[in-house]
Amino acid sequence: MQWHDQVSWTSIISCYSQRGFGVEALLLFKKMLESDIRPNCLTYVGVIAACAELKDLHVHGTLVHAHAFKLGFMINGFVVSALVGCYSKYGKVDKAVLVFNAATTEDNIVYNSMISGYCQNTYYDDALTLFVKMREEGLNCSHCTLSTILNACGRLSVLQLGRQLHCLVMKLGSVTNVFVISSLIDMYSKSGSVDEASCVFNETMEKNSVIWTSMISGYAYSGRAMEALHIFDQMVDDGFLPDHICFTAAFTACNHSGFLDRAVGYFEKMRNDFGLVPTLDQYACLIDLYARKGQLTKATQLMQKMPYDPNSVILSSILTCCKIHCSVETGREIANQLFELQPSNAAAYLTMAHIYAGAGLHDEVANIRKLMKRKVTTKSAAWSWIEVDGKIEVFLVGDVSHHMSDHIYVFLEHLNIDIRDSRPFLENCEYDDVVGCC
Repeated sequence: MQWHDQVSWTSIISCYSQRGFGVEALLLFKKMLESDIRPNCLTYVGVIAACAELKDLHVHGTLVHAHAFKLGFMINGFVVSALVGCYSKYGKVDKAVLVFNAATTEDNIVYNSMISGYCQNTYYDDALTLFVKMREEGLNCSHCTLSTILNACGRLSVLQLGRQLHCLVMKLGSVTNVFVISSLIDMYSKSGSVDEASCVFNETMEKNSVIWTSMISGYAYSGRAMEALHIFDQMVDDGFLPDHICFTAAFTACNHSGFLDRAVGYFEKMRNDFGLVPTLDQYACLIDLYARKGQLTKATQLMQKMPYDPNSVILSSILTCCKIHCSVETGREIANQLFELQPSNAAAYLTMAHIYAGAGLHDEVANIRKLMKRKVTTKSAAWSWIEVDGKIEVFLVGDVSHHMSDHIYVFLEHLNIDIRDSRPFLENCEYDDVVGCC
């Protein structure tokens, strides 16, 4: 084609972008501008999508953003949505929010993109707040938005809000959407109501592998291993092919309940019957099971044979089990690998010190503590939250900033007294020890 117009340029740019050729798409966009062809909104959507595939977002994405602003395309919902999604993908939530707030158009596309961006970066409470505002504006929400916001409820374990969203799903007629149903099951399971998740599952007439996997994961997450494995076996019997996610859920169920033999069976089945190569996480589950059962030799042998380098999770798991089963030599070997991988991990040094202490090797205990003091072992604060009367309360270890901290610590002191009265062997437990564990 010797003569190119706006449509042909946009088509080829979008084609390259959709196939992951971001650099080529940007080069074509540059040539398009040099040819004095004015881009349209679809051109920018394609170019922004190309930027999202590149690492230099701060260079390419910002330039395209500025160019779209200069030509007045920031009033277009598709362009704004694409920019919000692009910034969110790279964790630039602050820039995504600026783009969203500056948008002169308020439609469901823009809201959906911002809600998804919040959830993608674990800003679940902000996602819920924006979703409520979206509904107040009378904007429609897509199946994708419902699925996303249900996942946010599950992450925050806000069961009452999740139930309200379930009613909205039914009202909007989204109960036939696979991903919405899957998210409902996931939400109920993570909010501590796996029986309600089971009701959703049983009421779904046309199930696919996604829905089956969600229910298996829900039971596994809730510690109900027998139900999880029963659903897994039923899924296979009904002719559905389990994928890696499904097998991981089954391994998790086995791991939580100590079903070593069944885990080994599933491990062989996925390789021999379904042609799947076990992932690192699946190896980690089986290694952890071997180690917790006291079969440390098999655990280390499997770790050495797997086609992956062991990560800190696997090494820490074996090391902890070495403490439980008083295995000094294996513990020392694993600890050295963990020290090399994470030299500032205080837990590894403390675990190894406990192993030496249990074996009566007090000189080794002193040496490991000296080694630990030479390393940087700063521990980051761990936050947690709980839903009380429909309100989310956030706190951290040793927190005194909470508005009810005085009452909480008084209550903890009463609990500590009750524990001492009922458990004589805890009489030496100090108040600070109790607070530090909460």
